[in-house]
Amino acid sequence: MNRRPTLLAALTLTAAAALTLSACGSDDSSAAKDNDKIAGADTGSKASASPTVSDPASAGRPKIDLPSDVTYEFQWKKTGDAQKDAVLSDAEQRIRAVDMAIAKQDPLDKAYRFYSEGTAAAESQKYIQEFVDHKARTTGLTRYYNESLTIKGDGTAALVYCEDQSKAFNKFLKTGKTDVSPVTKDSYVVYAGTLRKNGDGVWVTERLISQRGSAKCQP
Repeated sequence: MNRRPTLLAALTLTAAAALTLSACGSDDSSAAKDNDKIAGADTGSKASASPTVSDPASAGRPKIDLPSDVTYEFQWKKTGDAQKDAVLSDAEQRIRAVDMAIAKQDPLDKAYRFYSEGTAAAESQKYIQEFVDHKARTTGLTRYYNESLTIKGDGTAALVYCEDQSKAFNKFLKTGKTDVSPVTKDSYVVYAGTLRKNGDGVWVTERLISQRGSAKCQP
């Protein structure tokens, strides 16, 4: 298992397709699946701290409890638009919830399914299962940056962002050993997702595609 297994199928994603997200991709299980989470775009100007995390008590939101060695740097900028900031907050919680399911070794953990539906939930389950099969979890620092967010006329949100995995690795549970992989262009991944606000007011991720080694996300 080289770094992290695929979160979702790694698809070829042009910059134009990533930004418009007219259909937010069909998930292609034939694409490279051994390697991916993908990381994101040009660093640009320094971003502010991550958006305020939604109140866990609201809408019955699950508590996200992660190992102390699983950390994040969300450089997503607060927009000042309540709807957009809610999208970013729920997208952040989904990311944390997936890593919590990995740490718990539970492919059916309720928390990530609270923040995802459809193909995104199904592919996340497969991703988590790969860690369970390898008896491994994530460790280290993961950075998220260069986000682009659009609320579309049909009520969905199109979110593109980068992930920097250069300081994030696999940790094997039986031995406690961390697989410290060298940093390459594949340490950086771009994601493109579609989210929709459900009846409980939660922005759930319905579709997500990714590309490892994206030029958009290189430092």
